[in-house]
Amino acid sequence: MEFYKYMQEFSPVAAANLKRVAIGLCEVAPGIAIRGVVTLKPIAKGEEILCIPYELALNLGREGNDPTLPAYTLQQEICKKDSNKQSYLNLLPKFNGSDMLGSTDFFSENALEALQYPPMVRETIERRNRTTARFERDVEPMLHISPELFSYQNNEVTQRHLQWCVWLITSRVLTVQGSAESNEAYRLMIPLLDMCNHDRSSPHILSGRAVPGGLLKVVAGKNLEAGEQVNICYGGGVAGNDRFLQDYGFLDDFNGSTNKEEAYDIVARQVLGLHQAQPQQGASMIMSFSDRNAILEALQGSSVEEDEVLLLELKDDEENEDVKAAVRFRIGVKKALERCRRAS
Repeated sequence: MEFYKYMQEFSPVAAANLKRVAIGLCEVAPGIAIRGVVTLKPIAKGEEILCIPYELALNLGREGNDPTLPAYTLQQEICKKDSNKQSYLNLLPKFNGSDMLGSTDFFSENALEALQYPPMVRETIERRNRTTARFERDVEPMLHISPELFSYQNNEVTQRHLQWCVWLITSRVLTVQGSAESNEAYRLMIPLLDMCNHDRSSPHILSGRAVPGGLLKVVAGKNLEAGEQVNICYGGGVAGNDRFLQDYGFLDDFNGSTNKEEAYDIVARQVLGLHQAQPQQGASMIMSFSDRNAILEALQGSSVEEDEVLLLELKDDEENEDVKAAVRFRIGVKKALERCRRAS
């Protein structure tokens, strides 16, 4: 694999990772396997699982609320014919692939309406509009001046390509603090580390700083056996399924989840005013009273029983995967609201 060769040639520290882990297919549910990171040997609690030199990461600039700016930078990097990170970039989720299409950024109007969650719809549309503005301002003029700089797989890039890069930013970038003397944080894409899948109960610890000579690590929070998948917790353990569906493109309720209800309970507590909203892409810390009321009103558009019948009807409909995800989301939120009401 070219990526392994790239790691080996980069530095002894980078190459040492390949003695501990490898990229492999990991079963997340019966009959369903996805790419992930797997141990090659036993690793004891407290030992390094991954240790990635900062210089191996792709630094996409300082942390901010607008994902379209680093997406523009990423788009340029992907289009470079001589990028020294090409073997890593080739491993990113493919353009128009199923991973990408799982995000609300690519939902149809019917699927967005099916969410019954107005703030998600509003934020999705706002992000699309930002992407359109970025493309028209920064990419489109360059297509006329230097089209070779924005060519992907021998085709001129489109707004949808930039939208793909926006999703890559929201789903794969880690915010890493800079030097101890500064308050700056940077958006990094970290090879190998960003191939770790999600597990809300993962005990593993991420550490490191975005500084020259820095090391970006995943340290084992428990003993690992050879052949065990290395998962990390996305969203800091405080993101609910509203953020998962928008930013990552999946719902944290799959059969392999240790707690399939928690990511919905977080959303329910936000809607009931019992929990702060997870700040992302400009979202406020506290969900407004008007947003909470709008959500509760929209969710009354159907009952859980009606939703479950609809989901069963859509079971074999491969043309409406986005609608199915939206219905699953609203079912999960409705059930979580009932749990939270009973608990309080």
